Amino acid sequence: MADVSRVPTVLAEEALLGLLLPFWQLVIGAFVLVVLVLSVGRLARRGRSRMTTALLVTAAAIAGFALVGVLLQG
Repeated sequence: MADVSRVPTVLAEEALLGLLLPFWQLVIGAFVLVVLVLSVGRLARRGRSRMTTALLVTAAAIAGFALVGVLLQG
């Protein structure tokens, strides 16, 4: 017969991780948002030319990540 004594423990661990996962996503998201706001504020104080360059670099990064995502998906 199969040992079923470990099954409830595994299910309990998965349930616990399922409850904690949204919390950690929220913490990471909040940290990213704070860093983003601080960096945009600093960048805005440095002037228009830096903002334009930053927007172009950001647009290129977004397009690159989207391209990599599409290529790795299929």
